[in-house]
Amino acid sequence: MTIRKGFASDNNSGIHPTILKSIEAANQGHVTGYGNDPYTEKAVALFKERFGDDTEVFFVFNGTGANVLGLSTVTQSYHSIICAETAHIQEDECGAVEKFTGCKLIPVEPVQGKVTPEAVLPHLKGFEFEHHSQPRVISISQVTEMGTVYQPNEIIALADLAHKHNMFLHMDGARISNAAVALNIDFRAFTRDCGVDVLSFGGTKNGMLSGEAVLFFNPELTKYTKYIRKQSMQLYSKMRFVGAQFQAYFSDDLWKQNASHSNRMAQLLESEVAKIPEIKITQPVEANGVFAIVPSKIVEPLKEQFYFYMWDEACSEVRWMTSFDTTEDEIYDFVKLIKQLLKTA
Repeated sequence: MTIRKGFASDNNSGIHPTILKSIEAANQGHVTGYGNDPYTEKAVALFKERFGDDTEVFFVFNGTGANVLGLSTVTQSYHSIICAETAHIQEDECGAVEKFTGCKLIPVEPVQGKVTPEAVLPHLKGFEFEHHSQPRVISISQVTEMGTVYQPNEIIALADLAHKHNMFLHMDGARISNAAVALNIDFRAFTRDCGVDVLSFGGTKNGMLSGEAVLFFNPELTKYTKYIRKQSMQLYSKMRFVGAQFQAYFSDDLWKQNASHSNRMAQLLESEVAKIPEIKITQPVEANGVFAIVPSKIVEPLKEQFYFYMWDEACSEVRWMTSFDTTEDEIYDFVKLIKQLLKTA
């Protein structure tokens, strides 16, 4: 369905022109498939530069595939995975993680979208007891589904808790570039250096066409990962086109340029709608998402002009996402329309 440009999702945006050109440039002649090509090799090297030479990198089609592959690698079907109630693996992946891992997902109540040690602790029980699923992974999203960003000390606390119980910490980094910009530190500083074991590294929401990366910071974990990737239908045949995208993504810090812009647009949107008494911002705006309670009478006419999603219909809470291609004029026109609708509703 073709929709008017709006604030529904950063997945609705197109491909950054530089990324598109990188795909076209890679579309020359023949190279060996399934990752044995210079584009993929270079992209893997770029990840290793940022995360460490012993980082193992596996490219997949999409974010759900990344989460499935990462979690399948470190679990058995008798394990459990602890995550936020709002986590993508819990709410928006159609049970994919449960289907492919066989694991039990244990959702906990988050604080502003974040998993806390206090929420995890009650579920760290039943170890070595065969009647109880064995806790194995704490999974967090960075940026969270509520648009908030984990600080390094919060990640360290969860990693320490996981490792104390012989568990792993997994990070769903679908919007990891937005988090890096918000924190103003490099990727490694809030992932590997904080104790993250497995990372789903996303690019699609920040200007790429498709293709995500799964990073493992302990090579010993990945003995069977290539087989799991194939079985889970996540092995690209023409992988060079993923590698080419990541080359462009990291070149000249394109990732940072895109994420900085989308974060800045969210901040502009927040500052403008905060001036409207009838609108209530419900979450801290730390990346590229704005959550707000909007009078229900203007939601539908507003969506007709600028498409977006309801988050909680019960309280008329909406989610507005900005993208690398959101413009200031679009923000101002959107806010102007809100004001007009409030006057006439």
